[in-house]
Amino acid sequence: MMLRWTLPVAALLALAACGEGSSQVDIAVSGDRVTIEDGAQTASTPGPGEPDTPPTAAVASNERPAPGHIALNYLIGNVDPASDPTFARIPEEYIGGSRVWGHKDAVEAFVRMAEAAASNGYQLKAVSAFRSFEDQKKIWEDKWTGVTRVEGGKLPDSVPDPKARAIKILEFSSMPGTSRHHWGTDFDLNSLNNAYFNTRDGKRIYDWLTAHAAQYGFCQVYSPKGEERPTGYEEEKWHWSYMPVASWYLQQYPIDVGYERLTGFEGADAAADIDVIPNYVESINPECGN
Repeated sequence: MMLRWTLPVAALLALAACGEGSSQVDIAVSGDRVTIEDGAQTASTPGPGEPDTPPTAAVASNERPAPGHIALNYLIGNVDPASDPTFARIPEEYIGGSRVWGHKDAVEAFVRMAEAAASNGYQLKAVSAFRSFEDQKKIWEDKWTGVTRVEGGKLPDSVPDPKARAIKILEFSSMPGTSRHHWGTDFDLNSLNNAYFNTRDGKRIYDWLTAHAAQYGFCQVYSPKGEERPTGYEEEKWHWSYMPVASWYLQQYPIDVGYERLTGFEGADAAADIDVIPNYVESINPECGN
């Protein structure tokens, strides 16, 4: 039987000194906390401010800890990866572009995958990785305003309707605040053109990725559109996501990010009309899960 007393330390020590009988009583004192052991029985008095509750069960050593709450700024890319310990720089030998930061867990997994690919004669380069809200805003607005031509033309001329223009850009580019690249979990590998992966070298790399990337936690999230994925971005053979972390972000994203958060860029009013969160953010390859 376990007994619990809440008494001053001095009183408990006096009680122990006067005790008689064959039972052995051990008292341990640490600050205001007193533990009394009577044989195999243990009772303790909680210190000031401590809850008088039983201890929680130990977590199995192989159980993955549940993720904590992800702050909004990480979901929409309002962070500086160079000064944030959540991020890590991709090693030089695996950089193929100007975006060189990623979530530290994703970078670690990518390096292991790239090393395995190299040992089999395949070279993986990250053409793009983390993008901030401002990075994505520039990509989006350059297409929106016609600075960047789309299919040879300027979208304000070829697609004057705002909703239709947004849908056109969304074939391959995300609205600011909705890109998976904001999370640092997604990497564009080797090329930003699907045609490259139909070439001899590109096909060999793509075949290796489809066969082995899952072993390192990566999945091609933008598979061909069809019956299983009827909405969202067009197929991107270059876009691979580190799902052990990205799935946490994707689960929380529609809870914490509403359309009122998607603002501050040209064409933002189209986000709700298009229902961009379920139709694009959440529309991924079903084999990748959530």
